[in-house]
Amino acid sequence: MNQRIAHIALVVDDYDDAISFYTQKLGFKLLEDTPLSETKRWVMVAPKGQGECCLLLAKGVGEEQRSRIGNQTGGRVFLFLYTDDFWRDYRHYQSQDIRFVREPAEEIYGTVAVFEDLYGNLWDLIEPK
Repeated sequence: MNQRIAHIALVVDDYDDAISFYTQKLGFKLLEDTPLSETKRWVMVAPKGQGECCLLLAKGVGEEQRSRIGNQTGGRVFLFLYTDDFWRDYRHYQSQDIRFVREPAEEIYGTVAVFEDLYGNLWDLIEPK
């Protein structure tokens, strides 16, 4: 059997705000933005150089979904962004007013800092050893 994770759904408040944040502030590429109805779109973004897995930006619909925006994991780090140059990306994100909630640290697995996306989801920025 050959399986893979293709997309990870990230519940967002607004498609255009999310696209802007991920493409302009984090430097991701917009892979697809296809209207499915008047209110629903198929929107995928990924870091430049990313293989197959990407984020599917899914607009929260209804009270239950909207209540999860920004806290899909109960306050834990949700996503892990690997980089080949931690300090380059850390400084770039700072210049884009990305809020870091844990300062850079050298860990046994590499250099890491935790930042928030536009909704408050927590991300690890990691340069592995």
